[in-house]
Amino acid sequence: MLRELLFRLFSRVGGRQPPRLQHIRFLIYTRRGCHLCDEAWQRLRQAQQRHGFALVAVDVDTDPQLQRLYGELVPVVMVDGKLRFRGAVNAILLARLIRAQSARASTAGSRLDAERAGGGKGEKRP
Repeated sequence: MLRELLFRLFSRVGGRQPPRLQHIRFLIYTRRGCHLCDEAWQRLRQAQQRHGFALVAVDVDTDPQLQRLYGELVPVVMVDGKLRFRGAVNAILLARLIRAQSARASTAGSRLDAERAGGGKGEKRP
């Protein structure tokens, strides 16, 4: 918690804005009365407010198939369809995941900029 507060403080002082990840979708499978689910939800909501990704919660008890798949494992967090967390959301691993997604997004953006500047995809330069 202290590390996160210090990170926020120094990020603002340096003028850096956190990366925006609107193109990322987090899905958390949860159930009522699950304290680990509540903790995971809070951690994800804080990250969502900071980075702008989509966040959806699904109660596994509303669907027998979800109950069979994830009932004993909740919280289960999927990111763009990939299983990323089970049983808890580790703050350090979440931060790494967000950094990786941000780097991927900026790399894709840089490639797009280069293609536009080069006049088209696949054009060779001397």
